[in-house]
Amino acid sequence: MRLAATPDEAAFRADLRAWLAETLPTLPPAPATHDDWVARRAYDTGWQRTLHDAGYAGTSWPTEYGGRGLTPSEELIFLEETERAGAPYVGCNFVGTLHAGPTLIAEGTAEQQATHLPAILRGDHVWCQGFSEPEAGSDLASLRTRAVRDGDHYVVTGQKIWTSHAHVADYCELLVRTDPDAPKHKGITWLILPMDAPGIEVRPLKTLTGVSEFNEMFLDEVRIPVENRVGAENDGWRVTMVTFSFERGTAFVGELLGSMRLLDELSGLARRVTRHGATAWDDASIRHELAEVGADLDALWALIRRNVSIAQAGGDAGPGGSVFKLAYHDTRNRMGDVAMRLLGRAGLALGDPLDLAVADHVEERLYALSLSIAAGTSQVQRNIVGERVLGLPKER
Repeated sequence: MRLAATPDEAAFRADLRAWLAETLPTLPPAPATHDDWVARRAYDTGWQRTLHDAGYAGTSWPTEYGGRGLTPSEELIFLEETERAGAPYVGCNFVGTLHAGPTLIAEGTAEQQATHLPAILRGDHVWCQGFSEPEAGSDLASLRTRAVRDGDHYVVTGQKIWTSHAHVADYCELLVRTDPDAPKHKGITWLILPMDAPGIEVRPLKTLTGVSEFNEMFLDEVRIPVENRVGAENDGWRVTMVTFSFERGTAFVGELLGSMRLLDELSGLARRVTRHGATAWDDASIRHELAEVGADLDALWALIRRNVSIAQAGGDAGPGGSVFKLAYHDTRNRMGDVAMRLLGRAGLALGDPLDLAVADHVEERLYALSLSIAAGTSQVQRNIVGERVLGLPKER
């Protein structure tokens, strides 16, 4: 693993840091409520346009597709500096910039690339992901949403769930079954779905924190042009693995850096919370737990840098992303448990009854529960590690 920065990387970091210091104070305030999706889309796409105009959109995309063509190490620097500067998160743009756009670069036609890639980079179009279904989550290949060829269109009927930002999206990366008689991994096709097509119904789903980021999506004989197919018919599972390779790459870098910030805040909170005439920080067991979480986060940061170094050398980090995701989920849950011990009864409310700025920690504890599912369930990741790293026999 290469630890020292090259002169080009050091110069890129310095330029980016200076641009962030100049730009962030000029941004409008973030939406006051998490569930004002019209305002959140405007804010997120506005930030995407700011990045685009400054040459920082699609930093890892090839230059011929409008990106900056940076190395994985430089992309890591970009994510590190934007997170540490408190820059806005990619937000509603994440499916387009991190999943759909890179998939179209790898698998799309020239026409699809020309239509969609510039609009994604500018923040003109928001994408959502129509993969999971009520009975096809971890076992995604069991999906049932059906697409029947009718001339120059596919007629699609079915249901999707956990469709992030579908209620404000312009397009959806959609998986459908085009051959119900083929083995389940062989009869799937990857389509570009315009979200304004007739026959689509989107129903928001509220999470534990009360935010409707996720949605159910119902499709009733929705007509999608055949020219919107990415890859060959019935080859959608292979294309999906391309999409997942981007999702499990550096997708959690910002999350990890945000967790480091949360841990610093927890340490400060421990110095303010008092019980039995002393602060929580005076409790050696609390200090020990916080130190263990901090050490684990540092180790995860080293693992990310290792994965990036491997990817930069050979183009693929292999199962390193699965190893990271498993360890990160465990660490975040333990950090949430420490937070709840610190907060005591205040941890039972999403408000802030003690005026200790605790609401973020309660929300983050609830959010950590979802990390066992995000980007592939922990059970799936354990199978990947067991089979591809340890050489264990495949699950029956």
